[in-house]
Amino acid sequence: MITISNRLQIAEQELEWQFIRASGAGGQHVNKVSTAAQLIFDIHESSLPDDYKTKLLALSDHRISPSGKIIIKCQQSRSQDDNRQQALAQFCELLLSVTRVQKRRIATKATRASQIRRVDSKKKRGAVKSMRQEKIRN
Repeated sequence: MITISNRLQIAEQELEWQFIRASGAGGQHVNKVSTAAQLIFDIHESSLPDDYKTKLLALSDHRISPSGKIIIKCQQSRSQDDNRQQALAQFCELLLSVTRVQKRRIATKATRASQIRRVDSKKKRGAVKSMRQEKIRN
């Protein structure tokens, strides 16, 4: 079991791992060794609560495919195990972002003094611009 938070745990069988060759520089070594880790998690088939599933599917994250799969590729390290741990950390962070409840915004109104200051500064700026236009016309 992978513990995401106190309330959320995921069975390791729900995660699919693929190890592929990393792209980029690295010489002959990069062409021979599959060190990049790719984590695949199917949201629809998972044991997540329904509200977490809908929040995940509503996210506009490039790691979530239109078919409802989370695909995280990590190739920062030359070690397969390090890349696997980093991909798992990114996955946990993505799930934690869904579990956090957004704080409700309380609508506020600008004070009368701040409204007056704002209008005065706009009038001053407009006066400066109108003075420039009069100089150009003459």
